[in-house]
Amino acid sequence: MITGILNPERMHFANLCVGVEKCVRDNSCHAFCPSSLVQDETDCTVNIAIGNVDLIILALYLAGVIWFGSWIGGKQKDLSDYLLGGKTLPWWAILGSIVATETSTVTFLSVPGIAYQPDGNLQFLQLPLGYIVGRFLVIVFLLPLYFRGEIYSAYEVFKKRFGGKTERLSSLTFIVMRTLADGLRLYLTALVLEKVVGIPISACVVVIGIGTIIYTCLGGMKSVVWNDCLQFVIYIAGALFAFGVIIESLPDGWSGYQQFAVTNHKWAMFDFEWDLSKTYTFWAGLVGGMFLSMATHGADQLMIQRYLGARNQRDAARALGFSGFVVFLQFALFLLLGIGLAAFYQSFPPATPFEKPDEVFATFIIDNLPKGIKGLTLAAVFAAAMSTLSSSLSSTTSALVNDFYLPLTSTTKQQSELVRISRVFTVLFGLAQIFVGIASQSIESSVVGNVLAIAGISTGLILGIFFLATFSQRASQASALFGFLVGLATVLYVAFGIKGTVAWPWYTLIGASTVFIFGIISSRFLPASQQTHTEMEE
Repeated sequence: MITGILNPERMHFANLCVGVEKCVRDNSCHAFCPSSLVQDETDCTVNIAIGNVDLIILALYLAGVIWFGSWIGGKQKDLSDYLLGGKTLPWWAILGSIVATETSTVTFLSVPGIAYQPDGNLQFLQLPLGYIVGRFLVIVFLLPLYFRGEIYSAYEVFKKRFGGKTERLSSLTFIVMRTLADGLRLYLTALVLEKVVGIPISACVVVIGIGTIIYTCLGGMKSVVWNDCLQFVIYIAGALFAFGVIIESLPDGWSGYQQFAVTNHKWAMFDFEWDLSKTYTFWAGLVGGMFLSMATHGADQLMIQRYLGARNQRDAARALGFSGFVVFLQFALFLLLGIGLAAFYQSFPPATPFEKPDEVFATFIIDNLPKGIKGLTLAAVFAAAMSTLSSSLSSTTSALVNDFYLPLTSTTKQQSELVRISRVFTVLFGLAQIFVGIASQSIESSVVGNVLAIAGISTGLILGIFFLATFSQRASQASALFGFLVGLATVLYVAFGIKGTVAWPWYTLIGASTVFIFGIISSRFLPASQQTHTEMEE
């Protein structure tokens, strides 16, 4: 057996084909090797990295997700059933959905890679500390806004406070950036499937995308939430089992793991240095993570749609509050797993050095997990992806229907007709994500990272508008739009004009504060709001 070396330009999983056979090029070579993987005229790689049992498990998982989502969703009688699960979802299911949605394939594979690196440790956990604080601020200041009246979209709040233009601008920002970001996540997930199964990456994108579309379209929000809970259990179980295999494989077991961590300073968690260019410091984690969490969980339709599906505001607050602690524990597990991977590969060095830390966990799954468990753990990789993608389809559909279609349609539609139209939009957004995923093959990896960064930046801008809506009585639609444009220009300059000077956890704070400050300043000379904050609360 010879390790297959993949082209590093094709992204991060260069070492996933350890254990597959190299074939000598002859007339039958292309019958076994996808054309996209042929390196030159002399060799190619047979790229099926797992056995038949694991392939069957993986296929059954994908089919089972579609069936379960279609069955659990039931029949949707009206828009509330389709977009909000009929507002009957228990708080603990919403908690599981929140956590699973913010855990993508990139998170599942990359966070262990952070602790795996020679200078890696537990300092990443400073970030979810800020997440916990941010969630409780959302519960106090923003969550009440969503339970005043009957709303389906987070941005309907802006229509009540400022007007339709602000609502549509915020909603459009969310729709575009969410579609781009999750199309790229679909691409990253398809890369794993390509390396494991050996079919062309475009086909991988289509398989994962179509499967997600089907169960989201048929089952609606209820299907999304319950599938998220199932997928949360699967990927956590996969991570725990992999961790157990690592510990058992080490020469000295648990004691060897602890000794390795102490010797290599892996237990270090806090860095109190004040340096805006460093990503993982206590201040970047607490302040930056707090604002990032307020934006993603307080101003993003992806999460707000879950709160609106709760039975009441108290259940939504309970799910959101506890989710911060669950995310902290989840990240701690992934980091401990990364330390274990570092100890394992020190004892058993790979045949070929890893190009990227993101490769390490995926490679370990394929090379070292037993038959059957390997298939289940790979299913966990797709579980993490599909939970995010299905949530994206549901939330973008909700935003489009409620912020654009209904306000701009003069004729009254029957509820059954609105459900049908929502399903059509779900399919269209799914196809758009598939298109982005396929198109991403020609994008440089650095550009992929930049687009994902912009998606995170956009939520900070929307958070700034929420601050204006909540804390300023004078701010009008004109001042909100002015603040948005200044904030957009500012945060893009910080992210790309002076790239590397300010770490990304600060982007949300910069965007939100710029929108708020310039919105307040401009409200002094732009027309005042015709609707006061007091009227908004009524």
